[in-house]
Amino acid sequence: MPDPLVNRCHPLPAGSTLCILGAGFSGRRLASLAGAMGIRVITTRRNPDPGSNALAFDSTNNLVPPASALAGVTHLLSTIPPGRESSDPVLRTLGPLLQQQPLRWVGYLSTTGVYGDTDGQWVRETDPPKATQERSRRRQACEQEWLNSGLPVQILRLPGIYGPGRSPLAAVKAGTLQPIDKPGQVFCRVHIDDIAAACLHLMHCSAEGRHPKVVNVCDHEPAPSALLQRHAAELQGCPLPEARPYSEAEAEMSPMARSFWAENRRVSNDLLCKELGYTMVHPNFRSGLAQCLEQERLMEQQVPAAAG
Repeated sequence: MPDPLVNRCHPLPAGSTLCILGAGFSGRRLASLAGAMGIRVITTRRNPDPGSNALAFDSTNNLVPPASALAGVTHLLSTIPPGRESSDPVLRTLGPLLQQQPLRWVGYLSTTGVYGDTDGQWVRETDPPKATQERSRRRQACEQEWLNSGLPVQILRLPGIYGPGRSPLAAVKAGTLQPIDKPGQVFCRVHIDDIAAACLHLMHCSAEGRHPKVVNVCDHEPAPSALLQRHAAELQGCPLPEARPYSEAEAEMSPMARSFWAENRRVSNDLLCKELGYTMVHPNFRSGLAQCLEQERLMEQQVPAAAG
């Protein structure tokens, strides 16, 4: 199936090689898009699937790709999160090798969690990070390590990521989702199509001399999670229980879930869209969920056909 993003994105210059360290949910989408555009792509996985072209890279066990495999890389994206240490696992294991490559652009996928809680107020790249969660503090430390590396680094701060196979649609359809209402609480999000397309856009901006050190990559519309879930139910014609007050639900939440609900912020994408000229593929959750539903239904149709 042709990639619908190909026609709106521009290929990299001839001879370019894009390396994606950590080809998980977001990394695979960029790899697929870049490959469809004829860009040479190298990917790494901790445990590559049998028959995969991905290189094995597991910093925890000091399993790193050979230097020859990364020779000539011109563009690089790291999606690999910090471990329990504050130091970045990629720079710790591959830093000297990366310094030897003809890199023109290096992207590091971080989190908008580094902004901390703003009580629902807007945050921009010029606002100083005020991470409150330990995982966000580790991310903030890794950001700084990348910025101090001397490489042509750009930090991409992402909110909640969703896409086909990773959205509320399945849980809503299965009847296992219980909406929660916390007055004034909103969440920001981004579709994986926009992560992939924005990365390519930023590579071109950087080549033109427009290279801000930090860029927020998120959609235009922060919104309560219950609103997103209600729309997912409407798209599928499914019932959805009434939202449960957060004050009741909190006691049954895991510490991780409570940590997400403890922070409330609206993240601005003005730098990406207004100053750098990027047009969102999915400007809000309505557009993004419609695409998820379409793709998931196509995948359901293809499974029986493949089995037959």
